[in-house]
Amino acid sequence: MTTTTALSCPECEEPVTVGDSVRLNEILECAGCRSELEVVALDPMVLALAPEVEEDWGE
Repeated sequence: MTTTTALSCPECEEPVTVGDSVRLNEILECAGCRSELEVVALDPMVLALAPEVEEDWGE
C-alpha cells in the first residue's frame, strides 16, 4: 500500500504530494510554481528549494 504526504512548497505554499518511496536528495517539482524542490530530510520530511546548477567554466 502506497501512502502519500502533502507538504507545503517553500516558495509558494502550494501543497506538494510526496509518496512514501521518496529518497533523500530526490528532486520534485511543485505543480503550483514549477520550482524544483529537494527532499532534505526524511523524518520528518522536509522540502527545500533545490540549488541552481552552475557552470564552473573549468575553475
